[in-house]
Amino acid sequence: MKFLEYTPLERINEFLSCLNLGERTIKGCLEAYSCKHTGTDKKLSLSLENEILDYLGKSSDTDSSSPAEFLLSRSSRKTLIYLVLTLYHMYPDYDFSAMNAHQFFTEETWDGFKQTFDTYMFEASKEWTQTSEGVSLLETLYKALDEVVKLAECEIYCYSPDSDGDPFLERGAIWSFNFFFYNRKLKRVVSFRFCCLSNMVSDEFLVDGLRYEEDGEIFDGMDM
Repeated sequence: MKFLEYTPLERINEFLSCLNLGERTIKGCLEAYSCKHTGTDKKLSLSLENEILDYLGKSSDTDSSSPAEFLLSRSSRKTLIYLVLTLYHMYPDYDFSAMNAHQFFTEETWDGFKQTFDTYMFEASKEWTQTSEGVSLLETLYKALDEVVKLAECEIYCYSPDSDGDPFLERGAIWSFNFFFYNRKLKRVVSFRFCCLSNMVSDEFLVDGLRYEEDGEIFDGMDM
């Protein structure tokens, strides 16, 4: 997977890098990747493929809603592998299992994504509109994504892991979403993660850190 730079995405990333709204901060990041293997991708891809095939070999469940049924298609397996490879590039220090990640991916529609975006990014959109001559943040996002991955040809996935296994969560997170826009023809993926953080929790964390440092200074000259 190769990271791709696109100016339209960078403009949105700059706006969402740390949007302070008083008690809350909105953060978001768009990243585009080519699905062409680079570096250790080929070895990792083979490992993920073997993991999936091993799971399929052990599974006797033929329920049409089961992971085994879905992954019988080579095309579906390739899609999952590309999505997991994208996760690895976003978080290289985190160990993602193909079958574990699979249970947290759900396919979405643009309308479903739009509903989530309109609901949770309402305040961010207001801030954007005030500084962008009335052009909405969603419209700008749509045009940027369409330029990079041609939305009409995209499959959209939402990644929602449980809190214990979520590398995306930051301290003080109120909510967090992770969407992936995958164009099979272009062999290209755009990830979009956005979250809302409580500034109160962050402030408490900083205060606790300062107190810890002060306490450390007090005890520095004492024999323990």
